[in-house]
Order: sequence, then C-alpha cells, then structure tokens
Amino acid sequence: MLGGGLLPGTLAVVYGATGIGKTHLGLTFANHGQTADGARGLIFDMNGRGDSQQHAEYAERLFHWRLGEWTHTVPPMSDPHPPAEQLAAFYTNTFKWVGRVRDFQVPTPDGGVEFDWNWKATYNHALYTVRPFFYFHFAKGVRRVVVDGVEPMDAPADSIQFHLFDDLYRKTIHRDAETLGMEICMPVWKHRAFIDAHRYDHTQITTLLLVTTEETRLEDLLARKVATGDVGATANTIVVLGSEREGSRLARKLCVVKHRGSAMSEDIVEYRVGPRGLELG
Repeated sequence: MLGGGLLPGTLAVVYGATGIGKTHLGLTFANHGQTADGARGLIFDMNGRGDSQQHAEYAERLFHWRLGEWTHTVPPMSDPHPPAEQLAAFYTNTFKWVGRVRDFQVPTPDGGVEFDWNWKATYNHALYTVRPFFYFHFAKGVRRVVVDGVEPMDAPADSIQFHLFDDLYRKTIHRDAETLGMEICMPVWKHRAFIDAHRYDHTQITTLLLVTTEETRLEDLLARKVATGDVGATANTIVVLGSEREGSRLARKLCVVKHRGSAMSEDIVEYRVGPRGLELG
C-alpha cells in the first residue's frame, strides 16, 4: 500500500483501538528489519499500567524471535559497554509514566509550573538505561524503532507520554551518533576509538509509533481531527486501523491516510491477525 514502504529516517504513526492489531503490525515491521536492514528493530514499550502487551510471547510465536529485555545501565564515568547477551535484547519498558504532564509538575514561586525535581531525577536516571539501549544497537546496525503502549488522551499536548516520546525522538533517536556516543562513553579519550568506529547515520533510522485511540470504527478514525500536540500532524506517514460491522461479523480494516515521498494506495483494505501477524485480504 506504500510505494517502497516506509521511508528511511521518517516517523510513521499508527492509530487504532486496543486489540485491533497494532502490536502485531509493529513486531512485523521490526522483524522485517532482519531482511531489509540486516538487523531487527527495537521495541520501546511505554505501557505503564494494566496487563503486559506480550511483545515477547508474540515475537516468539510469530517469528521465533526471542526479544530479551534490555537492563544495562550506564551511569556517568562507568564502563559503558553492554555484555553480549544485552546486544541480543531488543525490548525495554523503562518509561512507565502515564497521565497528564501537569501530574508531574509543581508550582513555582513566580506562579508558573515546572517538573517536580524528584521526578526529574528519576527520569534522568532512566535515561542511563534508555540512551545506551538505542546507541549500542544503532552502532550494531539497527535501523528500526517501534514505540508501543501510548494511551488515548483527549488533548495530546497534555500527555506525558507524547512529551517523553518527543524528547526521546529528538534527543536520542535522531541525535548525532558521535555526540550521543561521547555523552554515554566517558571519559571520551578512553573510548574514542570505539565511538569513531561505530558512527552511524541517524537519518536512516525509521520510527513506527503505535497510538491507542478511543475511536474503534474506521469511519470515526478517518474523521478524527488533529489536535494540538498530536505527533501525527508532522509525521511522514499515518495509518489507521479500525473495525466495521459487516452482517454478523466484525471486519478489521486499515487505510493509509497520509504518506509523503512516494506513491500510496487510497484503498481501504481488510486484514486479519493470523499466525504470521497481520495478513491483508
């Protein structure tokens, strides 16, 4: 449905209700990186409450892929290099914050607001795990990122998850490789050879963001308005997954709403979640 698929270096956003098949789509995209890029993609799970989204179980069943969970942390001036088994870990659920931005803010003496210092300290500590997760995998050839677990929000601009994703996308995923390496691998003089030998082009990294919506019907998703702070407003590609009643059955359908840079189909296509993931037709 996309002429040439998702373009390298761009952001694609998939909107759909819970249970519609977004996670299966994301895992399929990540797994295809093995064929297209020589390395599977990363799964960055932002789910912060409720049951597990079963990424590991789905990956094992669909693609015989053992995800493994990244736990390697690199505080400043510590040995940055992950053990071999961590380079085979393509999943992390480090960011578990959900709700509104203001839930994490406190008043300031001048009448404004700022992020609570205790929360900022916790967030900065989480980055010691998150940033190496991306850096060392990118340095090994990974070129795909799937971000899952984003909850519905009336006003996206108020969502802490959208705030965190924006920060992650700009300051980590699309940060210059040398700069990110120097910030993680300290002292730099000691790790300069590694940093220089593992430069990568961040403009070739493609990100797929999976967003859960309140709307379930495809028609309602197609009519959905872009709200302030919605990352879909600037994304290169938007795909919607929704359901429609057809007689006594509920059909799942998808449509590409927006795609820049190459041809796209305007068809609404039925799909099903089968033993190999999403199957069209």
